[in-house]
Amino acid sequence: MTVGLLLVTHAGVATALVATADRMLGRRPLEIATLEVGEAADPEALDAEAERLRAALDRGDGVLVLTDLYGATPSNVAARLAAARAVRVVAGVNLPMLVRVLNYPRLPLEELAQKALSGGRDGVLLCEPPAGAG
Repeated sequence: MTVGLLLVTHAGVATALVATADRMLGRRPLEIATLEVGEAADPEALDAEAERLRAALDRGDGVLVLTDLYGATPSNVAARLAAARAVRVVAGVNLPMLVRVLNYPRLPLEELAQKALSGGRDGVLLCEPPAGAG
């Protein structure tokens, strides 16, 4: 069994990230579901759908939830899932984070959450101009 992966983001973000990762990797080593939050979304309906997706993804090894902006509605929905057994939530999802997670599909939930953190953090760099440029 493997950990399930749920992305809870603002509208359009999760779809774009997953599609890009799919193209880059050419495969999807973890079961992934997305929940994208629109401006007029009903909070109770969002919570119900998030719980439904979490339950569907959990095959016994837990669910890693990646969300975009900490404190915004999608991350609040994701945070409410954290009360469930075997759920870890990481905010600040970006493409390096997602790719890192997908490259370690056999890790247990806690280690996969740490890979998500390191992938997101290590994937953010200040790109300096090449020597002699400018």
